[in-house]
Amino acid sequence: MFNNYRNNKFNLILSVLGALVLLFIFAPLVGMFINTSSTVLFETVNDEEVQSSIWLTLWVAFLATFIFAFFAIPLAYILARKTFFGKQFIQGIIDLPIVIPHSAAGIAILGLVARDSTIGKMADSIGLNFVGHPAGIGLAMAFVSLPFLINSAQDGFASVSERLEKAAYTLGASNIRTFFTISIPLAKRNIISGLILMFARGMSEFGAVIIIAYHPTITPILIYDRFSTYGLEYARAVSVVFIIVSLVFFILLRYFSVERKSR
Repeated sequence: MFNNYRNNKFNLILSVLGALVLLFIFAPLVGMFINTSSTVLFETVNDEEVQSSIWLTLWVAFLATFIFAFFAIPLAYILARKTFFGKQFIQGIIDLPIVIPHSAAGIAILGLVARDSTIGKMADSIGLNFVGHPAGIGLAMAFVSLPFLINSAQDGFASVSERLEKAAYTLGASNIRTFFTISIPLAKRNIISGLILMFARGMSEFGAVIIIAYHPTITPILIYDRFSTYGLEYARAVSVVFIIVSLVFFILLRYFSVERKSR
């Protein structure tokens, strides 16, 4: 009886503490929706600048995730399967974009792709300037969001039994075939989660992107611009629209990923 009472009391304390954290996350979002004027919200939904910024944010984040996944997933597999000198150092480098200030990340990317840099000169020779261009925005988004994909995919590959891969080798399967038919399918859940996390982190980026490109304007920068120009009411309306669009988009991503898995 005493043990049950003690356990119930402990569970109650945990529940209260957890509820306070959830309230801290939930309350500002609910308050933002409640305090947004329906008139201003309707104007914002029909604002072409808002629509174009949301579309730009979505497609650049999606394309950056899609392109860099071709490089990140093989790297995650190597980190999960191989032991080599400097591995811990490489993993530290991968996690670095998460901990450094994102304005500093933007400065780092700018130094890499500016017109007077080697990459910038090469891009300029074919008529491409990363600064103030969706390509530069994509690089900034990928820089701060890649760790989420790499770490998630690495955990997925690490959970796949090496015996299955070795069994495929003994049956005559090549390394490439084993990678695509055994390793990736078994780690698919983590990979998909990593892709969604990378996409989400990229589309929400502000600090790194604003250093590279204020224009064309992605939605996080537009929210800041509306706040500094028109005030809280109009910035809040853009935030609400962006949150709704993001929520719908992520629900669809999760639905199709689960649907495909069930099939």
